Amino acid sequence: MPNNKYSAGIIMLLAGLVILLGKLGVFTFLGTIFWPLLVLIPGILLHVLYFGRLLPAVVLVPGGMLVVYALMFIICNIFGWSSMKYLWPLFIFGIAAGLYEYYMFSSTKQRKLLMASIWLAAASVLFLILVLMWSWGIYIIAALLIGAGAFMTLGKGKRW
Repeated sequence: MPNNKYSAGIIMLLAGLVILLGKLGVFTFLGTIFWPLLVLIPGILLHVLYFGRLLPAVVLVPGGMLVVYALMFIICNIFGWSSMKYLWPLFIFGIAAGLYEYYMFSSTKQRKLLMASIWLAAASVLFLILVLMWSWGIYIIAALLIGAGAFMTLGKGKRW
């Protein structure tokens, strides 16, 4: 009998703590911070199931995509969702990563997969550079102009 009272007391204590923490918003906070794990865990699980020889290599395509997207969502959670205006090319990179994994680990090495993944990765990097140049490019141009002007005016006796 004393064991049952002790177990019931612990269950009641834990239930009360869960209710109190829920009312204080702890679970809401954890949900807003850690929800990308709901994307990351299936991506990792697909990799584990492939490397455990339970699923075919084609599952690496969505697995690679989910891992890249989850990492992008984690970055957005940390730095704010306004950073998505710079990170959107990673959606393309996720497809490239999945296709590259499929190429690397499939039994048939299809060159089309390799070329598609390289082209998609290159397009993703190009779009990322263009987005950064579009938003930060004016600052780079201003810094280059200031540097060139300072070099021209402070140069020792050299004439152009």
